[in-house]
Amino acid sequence: MVLTHYNKTVLPNGLIIVSEKIPTVRSVSVGVWIKTGSRQESIEVNGLAHYLEHMLFKGTERRNAREIARSLESVGGYLNAFTGKEQTCFYAEILDDQLTRAINILSDMICHSILAPKEIEREREIIFDEIHSIEDTPDDLVQDIFIEKLYPDHALGYPILGAKQTVNYIRREHLINFHRNHYTTDNIVVAAAGNLNHQRLVDLCELKFQLPDTHISMNNTSPQKLGYGEFILERSVNQTHICVGTAALPYNHHRKFELLILNTILGAGMGSRLFQNIREKYGIAYSIYSYVDFFADNGLLAIYLGTEKNKRDKALILLERELNNLKKKPISQNELKRVKAQLKGNLILGLENSSKRMSRLAKMEIYLQNFYDIGHIIHEIDLVTQDGVFDLSHQLFNTERMLQVAFLPN
Repeated sequence: MVLTHYNKTVLPNGLIIVSEKIPTVRSVSVGVWIKTGSRQESIEVNGLAHYLEHMLFKGTERRNAREIARSLESVGGYLNAFTGKEQTCFYAEILDDQLTRAINILSDMICHSILAPKEIEREREIIFDEIHSIEDTPDDLVQDIFIEKLYPDHALGYPILGAKQTVNYIRREHLINFHRNHYTTDNIVVAAAGNLNHQRLVDLCELKFQLPDTHISMNNTSPQKLGYGEFILERSVNQTHICVGTAALPYNHHRKFELLILNTILGAGMGSRLFQNIREKYGIAYSIYSYVDFFADNGLLAIYLGTEKNKRDKALILLERELNNLKKKPISQNELKRVKAQLKGNLILGLENSSKRMSRLAKMEIYLQNFYDIGHIIHEIDLVTQDGVFDLSHQLFNTERMLQVAFLPN
């Protein structure tokens, strides 16, 4: 196992800096995590967080878009970003001797972007294309609509990209105000993993991240209403695409590892029950899997399957049978042992990647305000019991609270 050393510093302006030193590598992954995503938007400007993420690559007071794009590539590094429901992250992967360059670029983008009107209009068309791409990918779109229906009338249900009409409504002043209100030092975590010196990272961040220090909170109330039932939609598709699931647990819930075990048994990987008993045994669905997503105060467990139109009813019968089987009797000790080994193996293999370590570090700080080493996580996995998984199955797989969204060929 790779040896690491964890450090955390909170600057007087509220900026949090966390790092793991991995002395056996020559790389560093560093991410600037803004604790703001589509959840912090109003419905009129849905897509604003994602739009702003795009715009911060389009030029600063010091660098144009081409110089930003080539800044780390020229030394073999990598620069990218993503927007989620509750965070936006700008990250770089570089050689360890390029940390200063990476922080210079990231801080310049985040603190000094000019949001040029001409670039805003050009990027609007790019985002339209991105939205159209999702609309042309039914297995992605059905899952977006599933989340929208699961969290009706709440920002957690908003699509991260927004809709064409909301993106078309966004103007430069919306981007400026969103940046001013959310891109503040008390709302940012800088996380890094690799061969780095923590104090050097702190010194760079203290020097370079000059932003307001108080953010304006929006849409942090918990969902008061959860969706359930069936929503059958006709689409110009060749296959039937189905997403079934339910609200589950938040990131910091004490039963989180029981849920991860349950999800792995159900549909994570080719050894899972859904894959073996529906795809392999009956050949009903080419693609079938389950997954979990965790938020600050909520979460979900969902199942996706794609099948032929005339096989939909059979697929749903088989799926319901698998869910009922998990409610009828506890899983065997052998299955529990196998799945625990699978989870722990995936976790340890992920630790070989500095980028995954950086993300893990940031999320633990954002959601737990604490760091837990690999030994603690393995211990938590080992504590999961057959009865715990059985009880959670009963709680989650209640037909009265399940939600199904399906696209049928028209």
